[in-house]
Amino acid sequence: MDLILRRRGSRSLVAVLLLFLFFFSADILKSRADVLNLTAETFNDKVKEKDTVWFVQFCVPWCKYCKSLGTLWEDLGKAVEGEDEIEIGQVDCSTDRTVCSKVDIHAYPTFKVFYDGEEVAKYTGPKEVESLKSFVLAEAEKAAQKKLNDESDL
Repeated sequence: MDLILRRRGSRSLVAVLLLFLFFFSADILKSRADVLNLTAETFNDKVKEKDTVWFVQFCVPWCKYCKSLGTLWEDLGKAVEGEDEIEIGQVDCSTDRTVCSKVDIHAYPTFKVFYDGEEVAKYTGPKEVESLKSFVLAEAEKAAQKKLNDESDL
């Protein structure tokens, strides 16, 4: 009888652990969904998306400055989640060197804005969510205004 109770207890414990892992992993995936990991295979197609501003962080895992950012980039992703046509991405330059070389990355972290496949700005301000958000919103506005002006010239 004691053996049967232990088995039921083990099954219950396993069931509880599985439920915990399921919900915990769902939260992690949801919080990371605001920032897209860009690779050599996806970078060009993503930053060329029509009428979409991409704000991209270029980092390497061993960089102490990148590590010191903590969840800054994920927090920014959440902060601009409701903004139309603004996407937040990141590139790991230790695994996607070709991307970083192509867009002239020589220091980490580097933050750049792309619109219609072209680099339009480089961010050098404070590493704070509100400053980053204000910057990317301003750059998105500039890009939209430039496009309107270009279209009206036709």
